[in-house]
Amino acid sequence: MQIGSWTLPNNVLVAPMAGVTDRPFRQLCKRLGAGYAVSEMAASNPRLWDSVKTSRRLNHDGEIAPVSVQIAGADPAMMAEAAVFNAQRGARIIDINMGCPAKKVCNLASGSALLRHEDLVRRILDAVVAACAPLGVPVTLKTRTGWDREHKNALRIARMAQDAGIAALTLHGRTRADLYAGQAEYDTLREVKAALAIPVVANGDIDSPEKARAVLDYTGADAVMIGRAAQGRPWIFREIDHYLRTGDKLAAPSQAEMRDLLLEHLDDHYRFYGEHTGVRTARKHIGWYIEGLPGAEDFRSRMNLIDNTAGQAQAVARWFDQLTQDGGQPQRLAA
Repeated sequence: MQIGSWTLPNNVLVAPMAGVTDRPFRQLCKRLGAGYAVSEMAASNPRLWDSVKTSRRLNHDGEIAPVSVQIAGADPAMMAEAAVFNAQRGARIIDINMGCPAKKVCNLASGSALLRHEDLVRRILDAVVAACAPLGVPVTLKTRTGWDREHKNALRIARMAQDAGIAALTLHGRTRADLYAGQAEYDTLREVKAALAIPVVANGDIDSPEKARAVLDYTGADAVMIGRAAQGRPWIFREIDHYLRTGDKLAAPSQAEMRDLLLEHLDDHYRFYGEHTGVRTARKHIGWYIEGLPGAEDFRSRMNLIDNTAGQAQAVARWFDQLTQDGGQPQRLAA
């Protein structure tokens, strides 16, 4: 898998997810087999660049190369400025968001709302590519199949992107109107891949090694991008990578390994966010990791009452230890 001058170690990629793919999560996914990860969406508005949230999203200290930053906005000049700003702070690939379906993004005419304005799409693509070219920074695009099922324009957008100099295209197999409901479709992906010379990445509902193989075979895509299926399952990247390379399935992680990975993730998460924010933002990650395990709902309700990082990590360790000792049937532990 090639993006500009960057050769990725494999074709199993981490999707950008707001509030999820922060630096600790990206680093863990890369260590567990992801060949590439895109950061959370960064605003193109310069007035927001000094905010605490944006400052965290621009923190790439120690991150495995190449660092990729996704930018969002609707003003071509502002998007170009944001691309240069991020490149100067360590981004080696810039990704343009034209796929986010969230109302707060679409209400600003950003994300997938841009799919209704093809002329603006072209101007944004041209502006960002032109701004990044002197820096040697390739630009990628993430988008959807269209605004709604009656107005699918992914093929036109894809050709426009290739003509503008976009280095790779990621396509989620849903329209903006679909949000995340129903099932992703791959016919449009197949059509787009057949029409382009640049790499195409398949995204949407890829949640297992077998599904990844099937989607690649059907669409002819160059890579798969995993989003929601990686929440609480960062090892999914090594499972898919191993299966694509060998045809064999890796054993699922043991509860002991899950415990160690979660505690490692939490330690990095706390150091990244600090005490107050760290304990609160970690709750969703803990919930994802333990989902489906015996006694998870009871533990989650108790864990959510803990208001300090040390107590939260200790409760997680004790819960997993008890889970293992009891053969998968943990006792009710006071948080």
